[in-house]
Amino acid sequence: MRTEVVRLDPRRFATRIDNVPIGLHTIGNDRGIAVAVTNYGARILQIVVPDREGRPGDIAQGYESIEQVLGGQPSMGAFIGRYANRIAARAFEIDGEVHVLTVNETVTDPARPRRSTLHGGTRGSRHRSFAVTRVAPDSLRMEVRFRDGEDGFPGDLAVDVEYSVTGEDELVITYEAVAGARATVANFTVHTFFNLCGDPGATVGPTRLVIPATNVLEVDSALLPTGSLRAVEGTPLDFRRSRAIESRIDIACDLLAAGDGYDHYYVIDQAVPGELVLHARAYDPRSGRVLDVRSTEPGIQFYSGNGLDGRRSRDIGKGGVVYGRRTAFCLEPSHYPDSVHHPAFPTTVLAAYERYRGEIRYRFSTDRI
Repeated sequence: MRTEVVRLDPRRFATRIDNVPIGLHTIGNDRGIAVAVTNYGARILQIVVPDREGRPGDIAQGYESIEQVLGGQPSMGAFIGRYANRIAARAFEIDGEVHVLTVNETVTDPARPRRSTLHGGTRGSRHRSFAVTRVAPDSLRMEVRFRDGEDGFPGDLAVDVEYSVTGEDELVITYEAVAGARATVANFTVHTFFNLCGDPGATVGPTRLVIPATNVLEVDSALLPTGSLRAVEGTPLDFRRSRAIESRIDIACDLLAAGDGYDHYYVIDQAVPGELVLHARAYDPRSGRVLDVRSTEPGIQFYSGNGLDGRRSRDIGKGGVVYGRRTAFCLEPSHYPDSVHHPAFPTTVLAAYERYRGEIRYRFSTDRI
């Protein structure tokens, strides 16, 4: 098992993209937590966390140069906006105006055809350069501005995101968005690819997961919501009690077939708008590491790394490690996908000049007593 931590070289990230200086920025605490971020996509490249024996390990997949980032998995580690997850490829209305978005996800596989706007389109935040300011040794603030009409989205939208590492071993991500003179839609998340064992090329199958959700969003073969909820009771999607990711991932189930594994939005039972509640807990028995995910969002997307397949160069990461199938999982708190087409879902519409604030907290610990 590969457990050494690759030292990232800031010189390999120093460039300009869209006339914005790009670099490598590291924050951390004095308890062994270190997080490396590039302001291209406000992207988390590395999270170093001790295991149960106190040995440091890298628990986030990522890349070790800006060239690798540009040629790699576009969502890996990125802050996602202006609209996280999928929007169906058909028109929607806000205040009587019709909007048609750029389609950037097209899958022609007859078993899983797909046409949608994924993670904000071709100019979503994962493809954008953020202005960055170091607030403190343990905190970074990054800013990006979306313009009216980009990828078909209406309205200007100013987004600020701050990453901080606390003395309580938390990575805290706070984000705030302010609409311009026209109403728009907004939905955000962080797309970290986790592997808690510290070997980024090892399967995450043994990782045990808890998600306190009675229901998931029912999806069609294109992974787009139908508008209905599906109870997890009696299905392989039930993580209300701790279960290994691999324990039921290959059971025959229409929802699992749609995603070729887990790629589903869980509606958190105790979610309260604006309040931090537990969305998920992951535990790796090999390393003893525990990850608690808390958020102010109404639900969370759980993705089991089904699209990683070791293809060069997209899935070659730090230290030349191959990111193969299901070698990472993602836990992405956000609003519901495709809310613009489902009035019963919590709204993602921001009125003119309206402000939205959200927060995600990753807390790291171990089973060491």
